[in-house]
Amino acid sequence: MITENNNLAATSAHDVAARRLWLVVAISLFVIIADQIFKIWVKTSFYLGEDLPITGWWHLKFIENNGMAFGLELWNKIFLTAGRIAAVVLFIWFLLKIRKAEGLRTGFFVAVAMIIAGAAGNIFDCVFYGRIFNDPMPPQIAVMFPEGGGYAGWFEGRVVDMLYFPLFSFYWPDWIPFVGGSYFEFFQFIFNIADSSICIGVALLIIFYSNDASRAFHYIGDETEKNKERSRKSKMK
Repeated sequence: MITENNNLAATSAHDVAARRLWLVVAISLFVIIADQIFKIWVKTSFYLGEDLPITGWWHLKFIENNGMAFGLELWNKIFLTAGRIAAVVLFIWFLLKIRKAEGLRTGFFVAVAMIIAGAAGNIFDCVFYGRIFNDPMPPQIAVMFPEGGGYAGWFEGRVVDMLYFPLFSFYWPDWIPFVGGSYFEFFQFIFNIADSSICIGVALLIIFYSNDASRAFHYIGDETEKNKERSRKSKMK
């Protein structure tokens, strides 16, 4: 009876792990494919800097950047791309380690999947776009797989951004120190679907699933200790 119960528990844990991994794969593929389709469409339909107002507070504005989310540029391009790849590999390793952990909610895996997918989406731009697109001067539009080759080498492509939400803007009153008379716009950053996925995933983790993250790290720590103990017993034999 005990053996049968153990087998049922093992089967149930395996099924839970499989469902979690399939969920992560499905979400990741959906985000990555949607992100890339939208980027390729913008890249081959808009000239660099083109601004298409959809509403007064939502525009499609095509820009490219060499750096991080929302157009920030903080580090060397190759280093940044390598860092993104390392982060994705680390998150995948993390998910594989916790796939059988008890007490973790489905939303936690959704949040981690969105972070993985967002990082991977921007990795495609960095790794491939320099090779598969040219870089014409506006108002010319980029061509995919141009005869003359791409505009940069592997890992040196620029990330395509297009989502722009200038919700409101104003000029600061002249009497305010330092910023008086200057123009202010909220929200001035331009981003893409991959950036959105990362931000939503991180927000979900912080607001709703911080306890799940703690349980996941504790689970990894416990499993590491168990593996060390098994290794010690094996050597003693």
